Amino acid sequence: MDINEIDRRRTFAIVSHPDAGKTTLTEKLLLFGGQIQVAGAVKSHKIKKTATSDWMEIEKQRGISVSTSVMEFDYKDYKVNILDTPGHQDFAEDTFRTLTAVDSVIIVIDGAKGVEAQTRKLMEVCRMRNTPVIIFINKMDREGRDPFDLLDELEKELLISVRPLSWPIGQGLRFKGVYNIYENRLNLFKPSKQVVTEKVEVDLNSDELNSHIGHDEAKRLRNDLELVDGVYPEFVIDDYLRADIAPVFFGSALNNFGVQELLDCFVEIAPKPRPVQALERMVNPEEPKFTGFIFKIMANIDPNHRSCVAFCKICSGKFTRNTPYLHIRHNKTVRFSSPTQFMARRKTTIDEAYAGDIIGLPDNGIFKIGDTLTEGEQLHFRGLPSFSPEMFKYIENEDPMKQKQLAKGIDQLMDEGVAQLFVNQFNNRKIIGTVGQLQFEVIQYRLLNEYNASCRWEPLSLYKACWIESDDLEELDAFKKRKYQYMAKDRDGRDVFLADSNYVLQMAQQDFKRIKFHFTSEF
Repeated sequence: MDINEIDRRRTFAIVSHPDAGKTTLTEKLLLFGGQIQVAGAVKSHKIKKTATSDWMEIEKQRGISVSTSVMEFDYKDYKVNILDTPGHQDFAEDTFRTLTAVDSVIIVIDGAKGVEAQTRKLMEVCRMRNTPVIIFINKMDREGRDPFDLLDELEKELLISVRPLSWPIGQGLRFKGVYNIYENRLNLFKPSKQVVTEKVEVDLNSDELNSHIGHDEAKRLRNDLELVDGVYPEFVIDDYLRADIAPVFFGSALNNFGVQELLDCFVEIAPKPRPVQALERMVNPEEPKFTGFIFKIMANIDPNHRSCVAFCKICSGKFTRNTPYLHIRHNKTVRFSSPTQFMARRKTTIDEAYAGDIIGLPDNGIFKIGDTLTEGEQLHFRGLPSFSPEMFKYIENEDPMKQKQLAKGIDQLMDEGVAQLFVNQFNNRKIIGTVGQLQFEVIQYRLLNEYNASCRWEPLSLYKACWIESDDLEELDAFKKRKYQYMAKDRDGRDVFLADSNYVLQMAQQDFKRIKFHFTSEF
């Protein structure tokens, strides 16, 4: 087992509120990793090269990321795996699952807007899992808020201590660059989307600094840095690794500024693959035997081949192509002749991969989210919740001749975890539950374009779906009889109660004390 291979891996997710510049930052990181030669302005219609990481048709049309893409590249001596997550809150669930497969997170904040609702929620998930976080404050080339105010807001809203490792000199039209506190050097800003900025070694107290940025700015920078050192604790890597403190960088991803500083510092301090908790025991990345779990399933990455790809996070050991592995849920041995690694849409077949890597396994319907693969040991990785949906619609077939295509399409999209399917036990109708309105559009669009099946939605007014269980079978039976119009089954055949209002749900919880009501599918 090659320990060095594991030590050099850095697997992280980039998360943010929509429009904070996450996809642009991902692109620029790939530019430094030598994976793309030209960075396309993502939303510009003049440049028809859309962002490398947004490859699904509907994403290109709307300029948003709706599914997590995985990209990997080598940088210096490190192997970097980036997961670019959807910022749009309707796809939060995909992002939460992605966070189970990474060792650290970079949060992108818009310098003018500060912390937004979605960012708070993502930070909660990081906190639950003690995931180390680095913050990148973007769009410094636009007028924004005072850097100290932003840092205060980060501490208050995200409930984490921060420590700036770079500091902006002016902003908007007056933006001159950043001072890299981590390396003690000055980076001067020249607006350019293609080339990288010059770096100057400067002594803070020398006149040379004045000649670079002007007397007033130099004075202000010295005062700011003195204040930073006075107010914020010294940066200690272990505090960051324990998720007690978040380093902060400033820059402009669109203009390629501050991104390399972020990347240089990141590969140096970010955690290597960390141990993963399974139900049975803690699994260490350095163990010689391969283990991994499926955290995402993606249909139709390649429109020419109707196939699914299951994304597998390797937790320990080394994965080798064509080796038999045990699929725990089916208790069957499986082999993979063409496992892949991703560069957004380009994928290459690989012969081996190590703990910390994320690989794509061809899936002909054998995987579900949360499945575990091992070399024979019975292990179950947990921590991939499905949340209780908040929006519901009946899904109906528009074209009786296409019943089969529709059923297959719904099946595959549900495997991906795009939404959840419930079958009403009273009228046998299929109900789709999602966490956001946009998902209904995406499902309808993808069913038509990928499976040639047209569906229509019918309104359904429900408050929440919750999973129910009880040791008292009589009480469970009585509940199901009383609520039979509101009982459904999920895809695993578990009982789900569809409450049509908060009041109804509270009354049910009061009347049936021995029934447990669950709001995530993991219990």
